[in-house]
Amino acid sequence: MSSMASFDRFAVTYKKGEMIFCEYEPGNAFYLIQKGRIQITKVMGNLEKTVDILQPSELFGEMAILEEAARSASAIALDDVVLLEFNRENFEILLKGNPQIALKLLKTFVKRIYDQRRRFMILTLDDDQARVADVLLMLSESKQTNDAETDKREFSVTSDDIAHWAGLAPEKTRAIVNQMVSQRRLEMYPGKIVVANIHDLQRLVSSRRRDT
Repeated sequence: MSSMASFDRFAVTYKKGEMIFCEYEPGNAFYLIQKGRIQITKVMGNLEKTVDILQPSELFGEMAILEEAARSASAIALDDVVLLEFNRENFEILLKGNPQIALKLLKTFVKRIYDQRRRFMILTLDDDQARVADVLLMLSESKQTNDAETDKREFSVTSDDIAHWAGLAPEKTRAIVNQMVSQRRLEMYPGKIVVANIHDLQRLVSSRRRDT
């Protein structure tokens, strides 16, 4: 999105550890990350859990523009970050002056809404192993190069990456992944996890979801 340079006047900066916005507070702006990473967290029960880690060029907080509702999660700067901040007023300027960029943003909105709902589905599972399995199912759904002729799936992720999406502590996630390796459901390699049979994980998650 280098063509967004004309919108540098909307740039805002946050230091590492600063809160961009809090869950449940009113929202009137959304953000496009230009530099640094953003941690998205959500309170579930009595615990604050990480829902996602966002990278440069990604959007967040867009529901403030799409519907008048309180923030559904909190956003924290994981690094020193530079963001483009859009509110309803300057979003209209963007829509009118840059229709091609606006179309890209609107498509991103749709994808982000789907991704957010899909990730929240993971967090509704009470069974921790099912959460880990559902993260791998989510990754399989978004992988464009899946080979339909085999049930094996390969992902360039670590157990710590899975912990973020599953809303679990890294130590617990590593223990679950190791357990699934011992069950021969997964194979672990440096920077890579291989699912032996994706349909086996589908059955596991479906059975646990019915139990909730």
